[in-house]
Amino acid sequence: MDDVRFAVLGTGGIGRRTLDVSQYKDGLTPVAACDRNGVAVDHEGLDVPELLEATEGNIASGPRSGSKESSGDEPRDSGPEGDVATDGGAKADAGTATEGVKQHGEEAGIVASEQGRPTETPIDDIIAESDDIDAVLVALPNLEHDFIPRVAKRFAEAEYEGVLVDVLKRSRVIGMLDDREALLKESGITFVCGAGATPGFLTGAAALAAQSFVEVEEVEIWWGVGLKSGYEDNRGTVREDIAHLDGYDIETAREMSEAEIEALIDEHDGVLEFHDMEHADDVLLERAGICDADDVHVGGILDVRSDEKPTTTTVSVTGTTFDGETGTNTFELDDATSMEANVNGPALGYLAAGVRNNRAGHYGVFGPADLMPGF
Repeated sequence: MDDVRFAVLGTGGIGRRTLDVSQYKDGLTPVAACDRNGVAVDHEGLDVPELLEATEGNIASGPRSGSKESSGDEPRDSGPEGDVATDGGAKADAGTATEGVKQHGEEAGIVASEQGRPTETPIDDIIAESDDIDAVLVALPNLEHDFIPRVAKRFAEAEYEGVLVDVLKRSRVIGMLDDREALLKESGITFVCGAGATPGFLTGAAALAAQSFVEVEEVEIWWGVGLKSGYEDNRGTVREDIAHLDGYDIETAREMSEAEIEALIDEHDGVLEFHDMEHADDVLLERAGICDADDVHVGGILDVRSDEKPTTTTVSVTGTTFDGETGTNTFELDDATSMEANVNGPALGYLAAGVRNNRAGHYGVFGPADLMPGF
């Protein structure tokens, strides 16, 4: 396959790690990146080390003026759909100053890079360059539910012909993308949704493990994450995960202050355990015909103070075999593989697979159980 030129929307934890991992992948060239403050474009290829240094600490979720929250990585655009949510999920006014954002250099994020320039319309700026971009990774998994579908619509309305990839975590977003599939197909877009770890290649692993059975009874995904890259670089993700704890939801987690989140983490000694999470693995496996969404259960343990995994990540698929026996196939990740490796490596692999399919004329919405990621 020819070289793939790709862009990254968002230079928070996921966006930065994707740019970093891309340096170890053959045939992938990052040519554009943006955050809420600016955009960097170089069609010959971005200077990734310089950009990573400039965007170091480009995460924050401290309160804006008023009661809103800021992640430090969300692009902001003016216009009817221009006010976007932060990666904690709270609505943010595009013109409001952010307090407490860690900075490198004189300004935060991409505008601190020699390659960056300030802009009020970062997504529109990427769309303006999209004729020369094969794929776009939407590295903003923690915004409002309809944010990613709205981004997809904007690319389609601009007649983009290429690939969009996200690493979303929420089941309800899949339906919103399916509702836009006709528009995406008409534009020539191949959209790969839920293309990280879970949902992502663990969803794909479950689909493969299910092939031993004539009927799948249950899929259990149990993950363990130690924040090797540090809590400071993952505060938005932690905030969204908190929404899955007993007694919490997206709205309550969105309204929590940074101090309240830190108090909750202290209360649990830095270890948060989750059960029956709303991860998109359920609907993605159902739409692939593997099993009913109600038969998929996702949970895990997050240790925000250690880079060691608190538990081994496993996918267990239980079903009835062709000869009438009940069995369980289990896929296990080695504990040495980090969250970065298990999210960003697959995301780029699915991006490569999306480009192959797009160039073959396969347009529409695809899940990780529909494609095998490229290496």
